[in-house]
Amino acid sequence: MGRVSKAQAQENRQHVVATASRMFREKGTVVSIADLMKAVGLTHGAFYKQFASKEDLVDKAIAHAFEDPTAHSPVTLDEHTGEHEAARRTLIENYLSIWHRDHTGDGCPVSGFAADLGRDPDQAARSQQVYINGVRNRAARLATGDDDGMAQLCTMVGALVLARATRGNPISEGLLQAARTALTENGTGQSDRSNARIDREPAGPDGRR
Repeated sequence: MGRVSKAQAQENRQHVVATASRMFREKGTVVSIADLMKAVGLTHGAFYKQFASKEDLVDKAIAHAFEDPTAHSPVTLDEHTGEHEAARRTLIENYLSIWHRDHTGDGCPVSGFAADLGRDPDQAARSQQVYINGVRNRAARLATGDDDGMAQLCTMVGALVLARATRGNPISEGLLQAARTALTENGTGQSDRSNARIDREPAGPDGRR
């Protein structure tokens, strides 16, 4: 087999980074190099021709995720250019959607990488500035008047994480709806709120109410 051209090598590298970015968000950075390269369709040995280490790849995968304008939504916001409130509502609805809950690998890197960065101080130290810039940029898209958007972003990320953790139970949809309602004043309608309400009766130690 002949040598891979520089153009092909660069394409392979970009493919590895993009795939790693999705897999790390979906399964965490514990994903092995062997499993990653198998998913990409390249040999394990090819990895070390492209990256100095797994840590090097994780850094690049996190940066790639924050550079992806489609992360967390299959819908573009271009139609709302110049209409901040309409764009803000669309962002909230897309972020707190069933689609986003169920597509972790294609989702927002703020929620997707939070747990890994919280567990790994070394990784956090290397990627912290990229992560912080990503948080600030996303909050800025939610800002209204004197509100810098940070509290709104915290509500969205928290609701999404909880909804993913409770997927399969009606409370999951209820959490998303509750956050949408809180952030858009009236959510998506009274009927949705009643159908997806959160059962507020506390559960006992055995989970029964």
